[in-house]
Amino acid sequence: MEALDIKLLGREYRVACKPEEREGLLAAVTYLDEKMRDLAVKTNSAGERLAVMTALNITHEFLQFQRSGGFDIPTLKRRIEHINSRLDGALAEQETLS
Repeated sequence: MEALDIKLLGREYRVACKPEEREGLLAAVTYLDEKMRDLAVKTNSAGERLAVMTALNITHEFLQFQRSGGFDIPTLKRRIEHINSRLDGALAEQETLS
């Protein structure tokens, strides 16, 4: 684990994260900060109330996404495999031309 300094609404926090999760955590921080800023402007809220309202909104978005079926992982995997096969074929063809 490593310590990572993050900033939400101008306040700094130190959180622990695994090195391989750093990029994902930073993306989450950016997303959360934007959501909190948007909601703060819309509701003129701050502090704990803003944090709870933001958490509720994000949870609601997540549950709606989940109920709509989310990502169809098997279909995505098949499409990626198909694209990889086509790329392999194109690369093999390119090598024969060289």
